[in-house]
Amino acid sequence: MGHVAGMRGRQTMRDMVLSMAVIGAVVAVIYVFIPHDEKADPVKAVDFRVELLTARRAAPYPVAAPEGLAKEWKPTSVSYERADSDAWHLGFLDPDGEYIAVEQSTAPAGKYIPKVSQQARETGKTQQVAGETWQRWEGPKYDALVREDKGSTTVITGTASPERLAQMAAALETKQS
Repeated sequence: MGHVAGMRGRQTMRDMVLSMAVIGAVVAVIYVFIPHDEKADPVKAVDFRVELLTARRAAPYPVAAPEGLAKEWKPTSVSYERADSDAWHLGFLDPDGEYIAVEQSTAPAGKYIPKVSQQARETGKTQQVAGETWQRWEGPKYDALVREDKGSTTVITGTASPERLAQMAAALETKQS
């Protein structure tokens, strides 16, 4: 009886190995013959115009969005959360493929800036961009340009270079509907 059970165990193991080999072969054939573009960009651009109009009507501050950026700047995310301190978010991939975001809110700056800049810290330095003075913040993950206005805070932040952060800041148009 023990000999028969041992043979059944080996037979079951052999069947399982053969089944896995067949499945692996099928997956390999599917991978080889189904076309796939490895250079395709998986990040889809978003159209933020409707959300921008909504935010500009609802926000108690002039909402910022870039105008005139080259087509290589790809908008990837947008949101306006009235219940969350009128938080406006507009995310992009810059021409170098780095992340950059425009963040605005009426939330207290002391908590809001570190939150949206991934814990960046104020450097004490300022930078002039398109006639506006911005504070420079640096962090382990994101750097940021920060401007505190009457009633709101604007943060340009992300993994992008300081030059790209400044390009975004220079392109911003602030309007309120």
